[in-house]
Amino acid sequence: MELQEYLFILRKRISLIVLITLIFTITSGVLSYFVIKPVYKSDISVIIGKSDKDDNGQKQNLNDVMMYQQMVKTYSVLAKSRKVADEVVNKLDLKMSTGAVLSMVTVAPQGNTEFLNISVKSKDPEQAMKIANQLAKSLKEVSADVYGRDNVKLLDEALLPTSPDSPKPLLNMAIAFFIGIMVSVGLVFLIEYMDNTIKTQEDVEKLLGLPVIGTIPYVDDKE
Repeated sequence: MELQEYLFILRKRISLIVLITLIFTITSGVLSYFVIKPVYKSDISVIIGKSDKDDNGQKQNLNDVMMYQQMVKTYSVLAKSRKVADEVVNKLDLKMSTGAVLSMVTVAPQGNTEFLNISVKSKDPEQAMKIANQLAKSLKEVSADVYGRDNVKLLDEALLPTSPDSPKPLLNMAIAFFIGIMVSVGLVFLIEYMDNTIKTQEDVEKLLGLPVIGTIPYVDDKE
């Protein structure tokens, strides 16, 4: 019986549920397409380590590879240092602070490998690409200056992003749709819980615990 009552409540206020859900979904779509400015992301990967042979011409062994894999974590911190960011600002002649540049950068090791992935987000796709490329080069230069040897190898350059990384309108609208349903259903049950008025025969029976013998229909005198 409780399940039937819940379904009856939902059917009774289905228009309110639909209205609230549409408001959430449409608002999310408008914000995603017309209000929120798109943000672009450019990625570049570098390898931490020397070539297959060291400075003495000896081939690297497994211990050397594992050492460089551990060094990736150290270089991920170095890549987000103020020293590297200052180098990027000076090389590109950016009109922004070092902190602003660092807030655009995300650095993450790629699993148990010697690869270090650098991502830069910006509202300007060309700026994101230039900062990503320069950050990798600056990391290489600062690494050589700090450690006295160049342990950073550059692979391909970062590419110009052709589509925004965020916002994702369809995903945002889908999330807003489900949130709208949950909010509207919750509101419907709250309204029903706070409504103490008697409207139907079932309300009388539930309130008094007695069966209804008969009902008197309401007739409008104007008819």
